[in-house]
Amino acid sequence: MFKKLFFTLVRKYRHATIPRWIILGMDLILFCIAFFAAKALCNGTVYINLKQIAFEFFTALVCCFIGFFISGSYRSIIRHSGINDILKVVVAAIVPLAIQWSANIVNNNLHFIPTQYLLSYRESAMIAAFLIVLMVIMRLSAQRIYNDYFKHRRPQKNVVIYGAGAAGVITQNALKHDQYFEYRVVAFIDDDVMKIGQQLDGVPVLGSRTVMSANFVKKRKVQQLIIAIPGIRNLHKQAISNRALDLGLMVKAVPHINNWIDGSFSSNQIEDIKIEDLLSRDSIELDNANVAREVDGKVVMVTGAAGSIGSEMCRQLLQYQTTKVIMLDQAETPMYDLQFELRNNEPYKKHINKMEFVIANVKDKARMREVFEKYHPQMIYHAAAYKHVPFMEENAYEAVFVNVFGSKNLADLAIEYGVEKFVMISTDKAVNPTNVMGCTKRMAEIYIQSRSTDKTRFVTTRFGNVLGSNGSVIPLFKKQLAAGGPLTVTHKDIIRYFMTIPEACSLVLEAGAMGKGGDIFVFDMGKPVRIYDLASRMIQLSGLHGIEIKEIGLRPGEKLYEELLATKENTIPTYHPKIMHAQVRQYKLEDVDREYSKLFDELITLDDMRIVAKMKDIVPEFKSNNSIYCSLDKK
Repeated sequence: MFKKLFFTLVRKYRHATIPRWIILGMDLILFCIAFFAAKALCNGTVYINLKQIAFEFFTALVCCFIGFFISGSYRSIIRHSGINDILKVVVAAIVPLAIQWSANIVNNNLHFIPTQYLLSYRESAMIAAFLIVLMVIMRLSAQRIYNDYFKHRRPQKNVVIYGAGAAGVITQNALKHDQYFEYRVVAFIDDDVMKIGQQLDGVPVLGSRTVMSANFVKKRKVQQLIIAIPGIRNLHKQAISNRALDLGLMVKAVPHINNWIDGSFSSNQIEDIKIEDLLSRDSIELDNANVAREVDGKVVMVTGAAGSIGSEMCRQLLQYQTTKVIMLDQAETPMYDLQFELRNNEPYKKHINKMEFVIANVKDKARMREVFEKYHPQMIYHAAAYKHVPFMEENAYEAVFVNVFGSKNLADLAIEYGVEKFVMISTDKAVNPTNVMGCTKRMAEIYIQSRSTDKTRFVTTRFGNVLGSNGSVIPLFKKQLAAGGPLTVTHKDIIRYFMTIPEACSLVLEAGAMGKGGDIFVFDMGKPVRIYDLASRMIQLSGLHGIEIKEIGLRPGEKLYEELLATKENTIPTYHPKIMHAQVRQYKLEDVDREYSKLFDELITLDDMRIVAKMKDIVPEFKSNNSIYCSLDKK
């Protein structure tokens, strides 16, 4: 019965905080032990002069109370005692020692109390030393008892920390106070040979080859790797992460110190490595002064402003000294979201006076003329377009109307209203197109290129997929993972190029600034990524098991790989290593106008087969793939 009652009380009150008066009472008991132990050791036997010993005890007790009050040692939660609490204990013992020594010095000169009624210097020092030892032992014992018997046992995780610098030590300390897991750091990894073989808080510092091996991981039962190098280069981070994932480890990283909350760091700020981290490249160096000279003091219009690329273009342009940024899109809800973001968040809301939000469709020439008449843009970044390959394969009329004739409307109005520069954002799918969408973008390129004049300069930028853009594969995989799988890929060998949205937009601004007219610039997209491998990595990063990757077959118009340049084209370098100038075929304006007029006549018929057939006449390299339009290709 008593045993049952005891454990019931333990379960009920095991997380309760001990009241301050109990801690103060325990500390006073420890003072009594320290006092009489010191008296006994200093004098051989305990004094039997009760009056003298009572006076000494009372004065020492008053001094001790003062020490406890000044230090606040009794206010701490002893089961969570740390270095600061130990310092409070030292202060609590040093204060009465200082008071008693000061009293002895004064009494030696004034003799207001008989010397035998005051504790000697030796006795005072010994009481202070005993008190410090006893109070520290009591707190550490309470902490150990709570952790071993009363604290809820957290699941244990064995981790290694990559980085034996200051961030690594801070990470280790943060892990000790995690509420959900009991982390055990089995090793630090560092690339500095001077640190290898040393220890941090009893944990060995080892080389990456030693730790990042299947034998070490299995032997030490390592479950997780934490990268604690906040300023690490992307390529180095990717190499570490990929090796850890191959070993079956979960990978996390410490954010840059600028992102620590109020300058402090806790375990819940350790971030999961995302697939974007494994695909992104080292930050690119841009000539912002060159872009500034191009856009400062200008009225700049961005079409497709609510999209992934368009919205980032607006964010970056607002950072320059533009007079106005006209943000135009036909999608109402995304435009509202963009407006709310820019008007309410730093660092954009301070530029609210130069923001203009316009709902319009680029294929509506009358409405676009009204916009030009009202704002008179000096620069245009044309990002508005339909981009989804399967949708456009089924809706050729709409793809041609928006992507080709919408671009034509803008180009014609740009010349009419004296726009200085027109920068069109194209795609790698425009090269040797195998689908309607890619062909419409190539046709827009051809028209833009043919219209360049000394007064209005037209520039085209061409790049591949961007990470996290609307409708891209990564958000799709994330949704499929959240639903428990499977992850679907169209073909096991399909590859794509990727870059981040901010990187792509920065390169667009840079290429636009360097363009002289009639240029097509191609971006260095890095190495291609196999989508099947991308899906596998995302499953590993999620920590989920048993998620299937299902191959569903190529969609209409889709090809296994994308090209950045047609076979008859080549490139020459520019002053920026990530931007190349494409040497492309030139088209005569009168030929382009004649053929596009014929295409518009076909558009009026609303017959997709006739529309696509005419597109193939204009762009002979357009060969349909896995599509109903394959029958139109000449054998």
